[in-house]
Amino acid sequence: MDKYPFLQKAGSLFNDRHVTRIGDVTEAWAGQPLKGPALIGAPLSKSSISHSGACFAPGAIRKALGGISAYSAELREHVIDHLYDAGDIQIHVTDIVKSHEHIYQTIHGILADQPDWVPVILGGDNSISYSTIKAIAETKGTAAVFQFDAHHDVRNTEDGGPTNGTPFRRLLDDNIISGQNLIQLGIREFSNSLAYEEYVKDRQAEVHTMEMIREKGLLRTIQDALPAVQKRADSIFISVDMDVLDQAHAPGCPAIGPGGLYTEELLQAVRFLAQEADISGIEIVEVDPTLDFRDMTSRAAAHVILHALKGFKQSR
Repeated sequence: MDKYPFLQKAGSLFNDRHVTRIGDVTEAWAGQPLKGPALIGAPLSKSSISHSGACFAPGAIRKALGGISAYSAELREHVIDHLYDAGDIQIHVTDIVKSHEHIYQTIHGILADQPDWVPVILGGDNSISYSTIKAIAETKGTAAVFQFDAHHDVRNTEDGGPTNGTPFRRLLDDNIISGQNLIQLGIREFSNSLAYEEYVKDRQAEVHTMEMIREKGLLRTIQDALPAVQKRADSIFISVDMDVLDQAHAPGCPAIGPGGLYTEELLQAVRFLAQEADISGIEIVEVDPTLDFRDMTSRAAAHVILHALKGFKQSR
């Protein structure tokens, strides 16, 4: 109100006329043409096999992202000038299968109408990956996935149904993606089982453990894998389970553990992929704001998105 010049909206951040934050360039999507990256939330956590508040992650990541400057000192320009946010996909109160179907139908439907959209998906637990990648594969052609994760996520479905530990088992069993087009990065010691290791290897998935990455380097590993994958697939999807990071870097994940990636390694890798490959989308999963410390994990997730946007900017 003009009568009260010092009264501002509750929760407003300090305003500096020389700083443009991501929140300043973000606008709710209302059906306008989508070209390039735009946000969408998939706040599902009922399918987690352990305690999870991942349903709160889309809001926490948006809050962290909105307050960060859009300016890249390395590029000497903003990473994005305008960012649409499509909002959150409705999750069924009790039915996990229906929730997965809601996610699939929504992303598939928007991509069918907006083929130039590059979804930036804010999960949610890792179970959403079945729905997101299925939608990508059915609208974008043969899909390859670079999966940053401490776990294979190929648990059987007989012991608990479609959980956050089963998405890549379901994707492979349903022939939505081929094993050769699944690149697993950051598989951590004492976090998996022999049966599931044998399963992904039988399916010819490319598995890179943390020990292998420490010996070779994450970026070099991706650089070596990418050319062959690009020949086999029409596009590449980036799936980031934040528990791929060492617990010191991402305390707000349900399955934290030592010996994971460093944040800078993950940021560099995501930026490289977004710059060098035909990216069909990116998802961030397994952030639990109820377990986080000073929003460290949500902030790290926000920076993963920023570095993806940086890569997109550099590729164009």
